[in-house]
Amino acid sequence: MQRFGEKVRDLRKRRKMTLTELARALGYDAASSSYLSVIETGKKKPRAEFILKVAQFFQVSADILMDDQLDLPPG
Repeated sequence: MQRFGEKVRDLRKRRKMTLTELARALGYDAASSSYLSVIETGKKKPRAEFILKVAQFFQVSADILMDDQLDLPPG
């Protein structure tokens, strides 16, 4: 699951979203953008709840996000 943050960052940038915009879209306050930053840089492992929220928001499988062997669909 080392690529999780990289995948989240890729999905966020595809939608041209800032960390703050993503935090709000996931139901967090703007201050949570710092949490998203450490997740994206791989400095912290995400909680299961966060993984599910991200998967649902971006409409991708949680398996794709968590499995380093699987790549994001093009888009």
